[in-house]
Amino acid sequence: MMEIDEDTCDWLGCSTPLEMYKHQCSLLEDEINDLQRRLAKARANIAGLVHMNDALITWKASAEERLRSITADLSDANVHSSELSKEVMGLKMIASQNEHLRIENQRLRMELTVLSGPQP
Repeated sequence: MMEIDEDTCDWLGCSTPLEMYKHQCSLLEDEINDLQRRLAKARANIAGLVHMNDALITWKASAEERLRSITADLSDANVHSSELSKEVMGLKMIASQNEHLRIENQRLRMELTVLSGPQP
């Protein structure tokens, strides 16, 4: 059998270890650059979300303040409405009594006319 001491890697078209390391470094550099672009984009997205969140918190606080103000106004309106309702009920009672007295007055006038007889 024949022993050959020569390195046959070059004959088969295989890369040398140095070429393989350079290729691996190139792949890693590309991956790092891609990750840095993604990280910058993610940071920009996060900054935008933080800004949106701050705006929503401010809007929510404003809306809650308006709600408290409107609720207080509604409560005042309910109290005023209740007072007006009491006044209306009192006026209805007076109107009912007035109607009753008017009818009673007519009845009494009629009785008086009958008792006093015909007028000359």
